[in-house]
Amino acid sequence: MDLQKQPAAPQSAAQQPAPAASALRASDADRDRIADILREALAEGRLDSDEHAERVEGVLRAKTVGELEVFIQDLPAAHGHRRQTPSYSPAPNRPTEGAIPAEADENVVAVFSAAMRKGRWRAGRRMHAYAVFGSVEIDLSEAIFEYQQVVIKAISVFGNVEIRVPENVSLRGTGGGVLGNFEVDTLDSLEPDAPVVYVDGWAVLGNIEAKPKRGKLVADILDRVQRKVDKSLRKHLDR
Repeated sequence: MDLQKQPAAPQSAAQQPAPAASALRASDADRDRIADILREALAEGRLDSDEHAERVEGVLRAKTVGELEVFIQDLPAAHGHRRQTPSYSPAPNRPTEGAIPAEADENVVAVFSAAMRKGRWRAGRRMHAYAVFGSVEIDLSEAIFEYQQVVIKAISVFGNVEIRVPENVSLRGTGGGVLGNFEVDTLDSLEPDAPVVYVDGWAVLGNIEAKPKRGKLVADILDRVQRKVDKSLRKHLDR
């Protein structure tokens, strides 16, 4: 006996084919990514100010990923030709030979007292800090770095030396203690021209500590990056 062909059962939601990536609803992160590409294209002169404004307005109205991609399809970033970034290389563990003088540019001394160096000041290539039954604080978070390599030699005898650096510099330490504490948080900056602070120290029944100060950045590095962006924009607008 012939059996009638039964109709195919409807597919469950799990069996439904996934929508194409271009048909997915765009998120705020997707819009931010496209806006960043357009901003870079403006700075490079690939778009003029009117084109940039028009495309950004379209990005804000776009509903799907596919609609967003339309606004960058004629830009190199859409095809994976992004600007190459320099390869990362950590700072050397010791200063360059001959770069640091033997004599200190400045001495900070606390004997049965407290001494500090903080605020907007110019950091030399070598600084000595001595804490004998006292406390020394060296805060480089707002300092002006005239040299890429800075050495701080710290000696603590029944005392305390605290060193704070910006988050976007490199930090290295060499030292130890006798019934004391020598602690340096190793830090590497992603900026190839960032200063490197070397802390050499010895703590005898005392404490030496060097750490980054959270939220503080070397303004000079940020200013240099901003000047590059401003120069590109001015060059474009002057055309």
